This record gives sequence, C-alpha cells and structure tokens, in this order.
Amino acid sequence: MTANAEKKILLIESQYFPPIDSYKALLKHDILQIEKYEHYQKLSYRNRCYVAGPNGRMILSVPLTRGKNQRTVMKDVRISNEEKWQSLHWKTLVSAYRRSPWFEYYETDLQELYEQEFKYLLDWNLACFEWMNSKLGIDVPVIFTESYQKETSGVTDARDTILPGPVVTGAAASYTQVFQERIGFLPGLSCLDLLFCEGKQALKVLLEGSEK
Repeated sequence: MTANAEKKILLIESQYFPPIDSYKALLKHDILQIEKYEHYQKLSYRNRCYVAGPNGRMILSVPLTRGKNQRTVMKDVRISNEEKWQSLHWKTLVSAYRRSPWFEYYETDLQELYEQEFKYLLDWNLACFEWMNSKLGIDVPVIFTESYQKETSGVTDARDTILPGPVVTGAAASYTQVFQERIGFLPGLSCLDLLFCEGKQALKVLLEGSEK
C-alpha cells in the first residue's frame, strides 16, 4: 500500500482561479489530483472564472488558440496570447476590487503573476492555484493523472461536478462581498473574491464552509 492510498484524494479538472466551492471540497482532502488527459470541455471553469462587479457577476475568460469548441487533450490546450487578455483581466480586477478591504494587500504580487506569459492553459491554471494557496496558507500536494480513466477508485471524483450556473442573488452569505448591499450575495465566484474581501480570514471562512 502506498502512502497516498491512506490519504483522501480529490480528482478534479484544471480550473482558472477555482471557485470557492472547489476550495471547500479540496479542504476535505489531503491531496489534489488534476485531470490532464481529458478532452477540453467548454462552459466550465477550465478557462474562466467569475468575479463580482457593480452590476452582478462578471466573467474572466482565457482565450484559446483553437477556440472554445476544440476537442484537444487538456495538457495540450494552448492560450492565445495574441490578445491582451491578461491586461484586460487585470484591469477588470482592479476596477472591481480596488475598494475591497484586502485588494491593496495582494495587488503587487497578483499583478506580477498577470505579467507572466504562459503557453498552456494547464500551466497558467496551476500558477494561479499555487498563488492562491500561498495567500490562503494552504499546503496541498498536487499530482496529475497519467492517463484518462472514466471510472475511478480510491479517489473522490469531482470532475465536472462544480460548474458555472445561474446566479441566485440573495443566496445565503458566508462573508460580505463588495457590492452585496446593491445586488445581493453572489455565489459561484472565484476564490479571489473571498480573498479580497476577507484577507487572512479567508481560510477560516472556507474551513467553516467545508464542514457543512
């Protein structure tokens, strides 16, 4: 029996600055396994994340070289850097969160991340995940699949179970969002939203949510 066999492993697709629900699931496990041999699926968090704007949820979408309808193996999905998407995403984050309690605290480090160029979506997502973990104080080992297996054993298979969906404003709030008084609480947002609003208390909020 390997050491990993005694630990709880969460298997999930690669995600761009994962949503809060993904982090809640992760905190119930000891190891994260990222699926890299699946075919890319559109309408998921693989190349998009959501943040809160003054008029509701806003999408940040990473452009891909073969578009969103491609059937490329995830490890080979390339980012289209012909577009200045990182600059656009960064400006959106600054505009949305410059008045949040903690944005200024993380601004410099995050801007440096958005100034780095990546060829592959998997690498970009991993860099975002590692950046977020370092700010939350989470140390979770990451492993990757070695082939695609539709049926799995010994892991919690959460692939394509956490997906973007309709926004239900006024949903139960676990923390205070920037525009909550105006538009209500928005679920399904990137963990960036939680970090900018709660700062060093973000992990506590996630742990409380993971116990439910």
